[in-house]
Amino acid sequence: MDTDCIVIKPSELNGELYITGAKNAVLRHLAACILTDGKIRITNYPKNMLDVRVQEDMLVYLGKKIYKDNNSVVIEDSVSTSELIWEKRSIRNTLLILGALLTKTGYGKVPLPGGCPLGDRKYDIHIGLMNAMGAKVWQDGEYLCAKVDGKLHGCEYSLPIRSTGATENAIIMGVLAQGESKIWNPHIRPEILDLIALLNKMGAHIVVNGQESIVIEGVESLEGDVSHHALSDNMQALTYLMAGAIAGKELLIHNFPFQDLEVPLLFLKFSGLKYYQYDTDVIVKKCTPYPIDISTGPYPGINSDMQPLFAVWGALAKGVSNITDLRFIGRYGYSEEFKILGVDCAVDNNKLTIRGGKTILGHKRVSAIDLRAGAALLLLGLVADSSITIENFWMVERGYDDILSSLQQLGVDYMIED
Repeated sequence: MDTDCIVIKPSELNGELYITGAKNAVLRHLAACILTDGKIRITNYPKNMLDVRVQEDMLVYLGKKIYKDNNSVVIEDSVSTSELIWEKRSIRNTLLILGALLTKTGYGKVPLPGGCPLGDRKYDIHIGLMNAMGAKVWQDGEYLCAKVDGKLHGCEYSLPIRSTGATENAIIMGVLAQGESKIWNPHIRPEILDLIALLNKMGAHIVVNGQESIVIEGVESLEGDVSHHALSDNMQALTYLMAGAIAGKELLIHNFPFQDLEVPLLFLKFSGLKYYQYDTDVIVKKCTPYPIDISTGPYPGINSDMQPLFAVWGALAKGVSNITDLRFIGRYGYSEEFKILGVDCAVDNNKLTIRGGKTILGHKRVSAIDLRAGAALLLLGLVADSSITIENFWMVERGYDDILSSLQQLGVDYMIED
């Protein structure tokens, strides 16, 4: 059941938790399972993450069978329909479901993509890719449809921007297309490499040439009977690390993906973060944040999802911090919610300026306007001068596995509001 409203009280975090599989990897794995009739097993699986549960329901509607056990899932059987007629909440990942249905069956119909309203998130690049591979694409009311006569054919395509979703769709469509596809200017990041690792286990032929290009040699079919361990979620890891740094007595985080967070951690260390690393575990205690000055960019830089969390850091630091989002222009809607909590911040010419160090005010009501904005409000609630109420908390549950249990385990004082 989704959580509509939660009251967070100032809390000191203590204890330990494990980082589960990455939302932005596992959703892609689920889409890739459409490409085979065989059995795929995924471990380190975030089974209680809301967006994951939504996509599971979509796959079941399409005819797949899903079995979950502890931290793993098995997906098997073929799709029985290529039309995802869906009246529930949609997710951005329907674009990849469309690509998978198109290359597997020659036709697909899916609801228009949902997810977070992050400024200008069009899907024209996805349509351009499908057209380049020989498909016809059209919109039918609230649905996006695509069809190809025969099979998709390989193509050479240069992405106009380093789009994560378009890179993933090019890979998913290319693996069963006829001939070779070469994708220039891809966005190479850990979640995409994890998708490629799964597909190559299934029999795909995908070669990555750094940030220059990806070469995909189409095959006739993909095999099942594959097991894959999903990589740890770097956004979960960064969120809990920051929680420990601003409100922690002592927090031990297992399965921490240091290798995927080198640049964000470097900025945070120069801005007051102190932690202790033991292999893939990290211990963090409360520290004093210093002002930050960041711009978002492609991996390995600070991605757009991270900037609301860095805004929390700036709000708690004494001094002026600046954040510029170069990917999703104007992704600062959460700043209005920050102001309700007493944060001194303003947006000017696509730059968010925060004059930090002021008391975070409680007895306030704010709204999670998107997933990461909600996580940022949760962090501020930990250090407010009294309790705050966060509406639309289900937005946070979309990307954090079993977050209410994790908060309780760490000693966070909260109450679900009816």
